[in-house]
Amino acid sequence: MRIGEVAERAGVSVRALRYYEEQGLVVAARGAGGQRDYSDSDVERVKFIQLLYAAGLPSKAILHILPFLDTLVATLEMTQRLTKERDRIQARLHDLTRARDRLDELIGFAAQYTESSTAQCPPRVHAPA
Repeated sequence: MRIGEVAERAGVSVRALRYYEEQGLVVAARGAGGQRDYSDSDVERVKFIQLLYAAGLPSKAILHILPFLDTLVATLEMTQRLTKERDRIQARLHDLTRARDRLDELIGFAAQYTESSTAQCPPRVHAPA
């Protein structure tokens, strides 16, 4: 499969695929004339890489995780790394959930004080300078 087709199916740019290849995250076979030739499994691999990037993992961490995806053989170090990354993501989810809940509160207050509302915002109390 050509690079453009993989990019389209995985929802990434061709440039992103080339970057992943530079980082060693994706390895494309080379056909006649040196053109990249990707397999169907590379599409899912790229989607997984995107997911890990979206979770905040740097390419170096992703590079250490991908061998398990390929072999399904995990060392103790691999298991510890996966657990550490999962725990880091869980902490981020907790923080994002708190931020979302606070925004929901503010949206609720804002709905009470729209321009068409007769309710008035309480006066702001300024601390002495």
